[in-house]
Amino acid sequence: MPLEMPDPDDDESLRPGSGRVGGSSFVRERFEEPSGPWWRPASTVGRVFLGLGVLIVLGGSIAGALALKTYLGRDARFRITGAGNIEATGLTQVSRAEMLPVFGEDIGRNIFFVPLNERRKQLEAIPWVERATVMRLLPDQIRVSLVERQPVAFVRNGQQIGLVDANGVLLTMPAAMMAQHHYSFPVVTGIEPTDPLPMRRTKMAVYGRLLAELDANNQQLSQQISEIDLTDPQDARVLMPEQGMDILGHFGDDRFLERYQRYKAHIAEWRAQYPKLAAVDLRYDSQVVLEMTPGTNAVQATVTGDALSESKSDASLSTTAAKPSASTKADASAAPEPVKPQATKPAATPKPTKAALTQSKNKLPSAKQAAVSKSKTPPHKPPSPEALATKQREARAKAAKEKAAKEKKHAAPQQAALTANPSKQKPSPSTRAVPAAAPGQ
Repeated sequence: MPLEMPDPDDDESLRPGSGRVGGSSFVRERFEEPSGPWWRPASTVGRVFLGLGVLIVLGGSIAGALALKTYLGRDARFRITGAGNIEATGLTQVSRAEMLPVFGEDIGRNIFFVPLNERRKQLEAIPWVERATVMRLLPDQIRVSLVERQPVAFVRNGQQIGLVDANGVLLTMPAAMMAQHHYSFPVVTGIEPTDPLPMRRTKMAVYGRLLAELDANNQQLSQQISEIDLTDPQDARVLMPEQGMDILGHFGDDRFLERYQRYKAHIAEWRAQYPKLAAVDLRYDSQVVLEMTPGTNAVQATVTGDALSESKSDASLSTTAAKPSASTKADASAAPEPVKPQATKPAATPKPTKAALTQSKNKLPSAKQAAVSKSKTPPHKPPSPEALATKQREARAKAAKEKAAKEKKHAAPQQAALTANPSKQKPSPSTRAVPAAAPGQ
């Protein structure tokens, strides 16, 4: 029986995984390790060598950085030797003398050790500085770039006049320097230094909208405004000069141009009818409230929306007189009390305690037509309380004399006591006979 012997030339014995023991394939499978990435060696020896290499590289990097830092920190070429090493641009209102104290402790310091962010905040704390930029220029220069605030209005606090920017930041400037700049701004009041900055910013936002609307399309209407009171941000009170006197206008917080145009269209008519006009409230859509000078006997008036679109000759008037003052109340009580007619109800006004004057193009009842026609006569200056008191005393003395004469002649004392002064006219149905007579009565 023949014996089977392995053939050394047989290719099957060289194949890996052939199952045969012996040969070079068996040696490779037995002793070779699988290969992997260099940063993840499979053997322990490889991992040890890799860790040592990483430590050497990190140590060398740290040592080099420390050496470089020491070199840069101790090298005299990077040291700020004086104020001449600090450059500044954008200085107009801020002087160099005001800026340099910020960098006082940096003189003699290495340029790399200057805290730039802290210096920037210190510069922006100067009132006139709005934004600041601080940079290093090697080897030993610091460059500063400033953006200064721009004033938009004069601000008055008591007797002092200063400036304020659009964000409500108060700015100081000598009067001589203000004259050199030829500033032409309205004067703003109601901006107090004690107010928080957000509140001042809100008030100045109202001011900015007011001027933006008045100066739109190059109209430059803000030049006709002398002063703006921003005490109440919801009511911008504008002072406007009108032929020798100032009129205060209540403009609210919006629709400034529309209200200004309404004011300009009727101010001449209102002043002709009310010489003691002091203020005009334009915040309402359907009416305008006219306020007279305090301390006078003139009444407060309310002009309705219909009268605003028509001339004064076409409007009908209804007035109620103001309450008599304490000085004339005692004298008026001694005179015979006139019949109190039922007057028309005045339009609602912000101050209901004062009298109101309402204009409307609707017809009044026929019973009041005569009184309305009398109100169209040219207005005259109302008499003072002293003149009214004198006139009443004269009327009472005259009535007493007539009463005595008739008692002696006709012997009718009770009948003569009711006799009134025949020269005085009966009060019209639309007016109330009081010491403080309304204009046009």
